[in-house]
Amino acid sequence: MKRIGVTGHRNIPPEAYAHVRAGIQTALRHHRGALEAFSSLAIGADQIFADLALSCGAELTVVIPSGDYEDGFSAPGELASFRQLRGRATREVRLAFPHSTDEAYYAAGAYIADHCDRLLAVWDGGPSRGLGGTADIVHYARGLGKPVTVIWREGVERP
Repeated sequence: MKRIGVTGHRNIPPEAYAHVRAGIQTALRHHRGALEAFSSLAIGADQIFADLALSCGAELTVVIPSGDYEDGFSAPGELASFRQLRGRATREVRLAFPHSTDEAYYAAGAYIADHCDRLLAVWDGGPSRGLGGTADIVHYARGLGKPVTVIWREGVERP
């Protein structure tokens, strides 16, 4: 079974959204046979990836960074989307952090990188905005020698 993980930005500008979806779909279609998808189901890239992976027939493994992770979903509909995708997961890995901290996010991203064969990074190429951000996880995965596929629409800046 192939294992693909995701790391990526929470805020994807509207002008990049279709490109990001298409890039993830293309990456998922290139894999034949059984597929396991790893995601923390954060708003943005993580949820887009999880939804598309499930629609391709992948088994979803959700990596929950902390005990209070759900408290971070504050905008209308965010928590419902998280719970809907989480309910469709085959497996759930819950890390031992009691609170959502940068360290918990880094640990979740590192767990995903450690357990996947390829990492998809919905990443504008910029630095992380805190420990555990997309750039940190891309650098971590590359340090492991994992193939990383970067998906972003050139010329678009995230908010």
